Amino acid sequence: MEHQSVLLQKVIELLNIDPNGIYVDGTLGRAGHSSEILKKLDKGHLYCFDLDDAALTESKAKLEAISDSYTLIKANFADMKLELAKLGISKVDGILLDIGVSSPQFDDPERGFSYRYDAPLDMRMDQNQELSAYRIVNEYAFNDLVRVLRNYGEEPFAKQIARNIEKQRTIRPIKTTGELVEVIKASLPARVKNKAGHPAKQTFQALRIETNDELNNLKRGLEAAIEMLKPGGRLAVISFHSLEDEIVKKTYKTLSQPPLIDKHIPLKESEIPQPEFTLVTRKAIV
Repeated sequence: MEHQSVLLQKVIELLNIDPNGIYVDGTLGRAGHSSEILKKLDKGHLYCFDLDDAALTESKAKLEAISDSYTLIKANFADMKLELAKLGISKVDGILLDIGVSSPQFDDPERGFSYRYDAPLDMRMDQNQELSAYRIVNEYAFNDLVRVLRNYGEEPFAKQIARNIEKQRTIRPIKTTGELVEVIKASLPARVKNKAGHPAKQTFQALRIETNDELNNLKRGLEAAIEMLKPGGRLAVISFHSLEDEIVKKTYKTLSQPPLIDKHIPLKESEIPQPEFTLVTRKAIV
């Protein structure tokens, strides 16, 4: 079944695409959003970022069937400002960030993102990087494991899971997702294991975020995007869980509020500073 992009038509509509504008898809994936942006361009150009070699290879064939007005860049979207500067681009008309792991990555057992398959522990979006979920699970100190599980997975049983990981790896390394799932299950009380949802969900999310430094990259990517938007340009961000959502909402709120001024300073209405950015939608679209 072909991958379905999230909020596809709504995102394209709200980007308000100028056929002659410059656009950035910071999270190319399988080019669902990029394809629709590219179809709307005339003299404009689309720059697509991704770390995943498989995504870049598959998307190239899809995009070149539409137009040649695109450039693929193997880099993290957090580095978009630097990478686009190399190509002489300093300002753009629109940016899309579809945060997190893509469903094709989840569906490929060998990538080790999913607890549904027994596969090597990996979870790297960029398969050339050194840090993997395997290294985190087998090399991180107890306190660091607890920090990761609590901060990125909001896992209430982080200490128990980390302690059992520590015990298991003294016997032999935890090499696969299946082996890790068994350790997690053994760490949880029965009332939790029997609840709806997979007992390993929060731990796997935490390991994936740590492996790919996702939240820090999101913050850096938002900063870069804000600096690069032209007047009238638009930034669209699709987030999937509360940790991402909080970062995006806080950034948007800060940008769309006027700067604080001392209420005792008398100002004419024309002198009151206005926010640099405006929210296109009052609330997040679900």
